[in-house]
Amino acid sequence: MSRLTTNNSSKIVGIIAVLLLSAVLGACNKGDSGSAESVAVKDLEHVESMARVHADDTTEASGAAGLPAQPVSGSMWAYAEVAGQLVYGYFVSPEDMVEPLPALLVIHEWWGLNDNMKAMADRLAGQGYMVLAVDLFGGSIAQSPSQARDLMLHVVEHPDEGRENIRQAYQFLSEAASAPRVGVIGWCFGGGWALTTALEFPTQLSAAVIYYGQVQDDEDKLRPLQVPILGHFGAEDTGIPIASVEKFRDALIDLHKQHIIKIYPGAGHAFANPTGQNFNPEVADQAWKTTLEFLTEHMGAPTLQ
Repeated sequence: MSRLTTNNSSKIVGIIAVLLLSAVLGACNKGDSGSAESVAVKDLEHVESMARVHADDTTEASGAAGLPAQPVSGSMWAYAEVAGQLVYGYFVSPEDMVEPLPALLVIHEWWGLNDNMKAMADRLAGQGYMVLAVDLFGGSIAQSPSQARDLMLHVVEHPDEGRENIRQAYQFLSEAASAPRVGVIGWCFGGGWALTTALEFPTQLSAAVIYYGQVQDDEDKLRPLQVPILGHFGAEDTGIPIASVEKFRDALIDLHKQHIIKIYPGAGHAFANPTGQNFNPEVADQAWKTTLEFLTEHMGAPTLQ
């Protein structure tokens, strides 16, 4: 990747910023579909399962994010309008970017788009990607497990708003930022939404990485999927039953879908989350290396370690 002077780099970022803002303004009248969709019992049960797993967790930073492998530049940008409100995400890219790069949609864990999540976006941008860390919580950031539960429950009860958020985020990267390829990655709550994003864009996305998110084995829903899937799961996860992961994997096998499902012995839930006390450095490092290899294969950006 060629390096620019600071002035030229600023010009490139500025041009992209104008394009991104134009995309948001153009999407402002689209809004949410507002359809009345019933909340599935399994989704409500999943919220309570996450509340149990994280009951004693804290908002402290874990060791997951680390420092980016190269200098990056990021800031908050409005990327969508949902239910009449502008939505702001964290857009970050390598500091020496000279042209649009492959892009990643990053979906936060159940704490929200906090500083730890932004640090994880920085780390991914340091690998040579444009990154948009989205916000599905409307600007709210949980400070306790009870607040996180309520924020997650709101999204579960208003799934159309979440999907509209993701649709506009994809448009933000693919059209305004001119990303040649777009992938998605999410942790915990965001892991489930990474799969949802892949199902929303079954032929457009280049890769989807799921960190211990809620999955499904409905073959009718999975059949259109052409997105390569990488899933990371802990064998000791009491929030995401391994039986459900195995059914998901079996459905992908039956449908001949491109996938890698990793189940790590001895690992529990949230072993690679950027926030919380469940971080497992050894397993998180294994998963990170696998993730970078997977993204390099399907997204085309250079891997910097």
